[in-house]
Amino acid sequence: MAGGQRGSRALRIPDVRGDRRGIVSGMARLKPKKRARLPDRAFAYIDSRSRRRLPIHDKAHVRNALARFNQVHFESDAAREKARKRLLNAAKKYRIVPVGFITRQLQSERTYATALIQATAMEAAALPTGFVTLLMSDIEGSTILLRKLGDRYGALLNDVRGILRAAVSGADGREIDARADEFFGVFQRASTAVEAAVAVQRDLAVRKWTQGLEVRLRIGVHSGHPTLTEAGYIGLAVHTTARVCAAAHGGQIIVSAATRTAIATSPPAGVRFRGLGRHRLSGLPDPEMLFQVQASGLHVRFPPPRTPRRTAQRRPAARRQTSAERQLELPQPPA
Repeated sequence: MAGGQRGSRALRIPDVRGDRRGIVSGMARLKPKKRARLPDRAFAYIDSRSRRRLPIHDKAHVRNALARFNQVHFESDAAREKARKRLLNAAKKYRIVPVGFITRQLQSERTYATALIQATAMEAAALPTGFVTLLMSDIEGSTILLRKLGDRYGALLNDVRGILRAAVSGADGREIDARADEFFGVFQRASTAVEAAVAVQRDLAVRKWTQGLEVRLRIGVHSGHPTLTEAGYIGLAVHTTARVCAAAHGGQIIVSAATRTAIATSPPAGVRFRGLGRHRLSGLPDPEMLFQVQASGLHVRFPPPRTPRRTAQRRPAARRQTSAERQLELPQPPA
């Protein structure tokens, strides 16, 4: 009988559901001195302030970490994923099959994905449609700045985004996306897009940066008829804006012929346009007429636009315009 009871205890599966605080039932709390002696590898997650979370140095604590994982606030998706992999490796080491953990993770990811899709669709529905003006920017020499600043590059990037966001919202524009050193905005009127671009370059020109660094932004502006989807804008107009931005130098604003025509004879006060000639932009069917925006407080002299070398190509036979190409038709200036 006693032997049977011992066998029963040996086969008993520990409770991993946890109490209200997420502590696995029957597990002794880790004492501070013992916790301090554990190496970093004994924890699934260590945040940027060196705080160590989710100890995984033994079987009981691995079970506890599995139960508590969703209660931990992670600093980023990458940090969460790294901790998740470390935890699953620990579970494998102790031959724990984390069925409940995987189920909870799937449920959490489904909930997050659904909410993200709904939020994205709602934000996209509020964006302007029809003939709009798109603005794109990126930081010239961002990789060099990253090497020089290291972890402090993030603070610089936030400052640049703050300048962009203030200028765009101040000109009645909308932010579409911001990733790495790139920014994407939209405006209902071409003139306000140019006003925002000028405001950004003026602010950057007088800003004092750490270590005396110079931060210069390339800005491209183009007007057209992009297609608005739940994921944002798509179409040739978007690609053209990106190519116009890529043609600019740091501190320069370049606009397409479509934007210049949309502004017609009523540009923002104090703004002039200097023709840069026609240039073939990567991936676009025809050369694009480019213009440099000039205004007080902006740099004036720049090298020729950053465009691919011209190559001799046989022109294709005349054909009908595609719907994507029709997005680049220029509006007629007002009479």
